[in-house]
Amino acid sequence: MDRKNQTPQGQIAQVIVDFLEVAVSCVVFLKGFYPSRAFERRRYMNVVVQKAVHPQLAGYIHSATSGLLPFIQKGLVERVVVIFYDKAHVPVEKFVFKLTVNQSYCSKVEEANLEFALRAFLIKLTVAEPLTRPLPSDGSWEITAYFQSLPPDGEKEAQLWIPTDTKQWMQPPQITPIKSMSCDPVKMQLYLEQPSPREPRDPPTEP
Repeated sequence: MDRKNQTPQGQIAQVIVDFLEVAVSCVVFLKGFYPSRAFERRRYMNVVVQKAVHPQLAGYIHSATSGLLPFIQKGLVERVVVIFYDKAHVPVEKFVFKLTVNQSYCSKVEEANLEFALRAFLIKLTVAEPLTRPLPSDGSWEITAYFQSLPPDGEKEAQLWIPTDTKQWMQPPQITPIKSMSCDPVKMQLYLEQPSPREPRDPPTEP
């Protein structure tokens, strides 16, 4: 893709999408959800990361993150969340990427500076395992995006996204910050959400 002819928001969105694809892969590797052979050590933003190479896994991560491009560009995406579930499809852990793109930013985007700030998130992820909790062996996971407003149904890109049936915790979650940055044109936070110790083990099902 030729980034020279993109708007600043387009350039920013492309950098963020590329970053999210790698970051989600690192999160899934970190949780040990798949055998290590499903990943390969790569260097990205001058950081050694674990990139998914299994065709179905890599394809899912790529399609989900790249599908966010037009919505990040328009400032519609509030959070991108990697959610891990137990066998009852109740969340047991969430990795939350909360982001804001300055829609009035009109200067030339210094991609090197933006990438330098984002690489710190990847470094933090490589050492984040002690903050996480063990996953059940029969669980599942997915990528979920939270939008400020719903994309119009007529948009081709919007058809890639479907409403989630993620169950909500009954108590406010326990939040563990991992990394944050606040520099124009992007603000981003990465944090863990985990059930409160007071969370009922078997929350009531929705009617």
